[in-house]
Amino acid sequence: MSLIRLKKSFGIVQIKKRHVITLGQEVRKELNLDEGDILDVSIEEGKIILEPKKLIPADQQWFWTQEWQTGEQEAQAEIDAGRIKSFDSMEDFLEDLRKNDDED
Repeated sequence: MSLIRLKKSFGIVQIKKRHVITLGQEVRKELNLDEGDILDVSIEEGKIILEPKKLIPADQQWFWTQEWQTGEQEAQAEIDAGRIKSFDSMEDFLEDLRKNDDED
């Protein structure tokens, strides 16, 4: 399956003093960019590519590990399949756990 990149032109920009490039309002609005946002800069076939990035705080990086995301996908599959239980109280929950322990 080939990936088709859609190109949408927003005009041209000029490199200013101190090598500053200003992104127009249409570009910022289209990509929901704001002052202080992070852009990854790369070059592909002689073209400059600016790609918006979001930084993940160090104390939240565990959530985005492959292992954790696999678990999240498995949990979501269980939810989607309807294999979940809900309880009105902690006592009902504990009773269900005890019942399952007795069955094992």
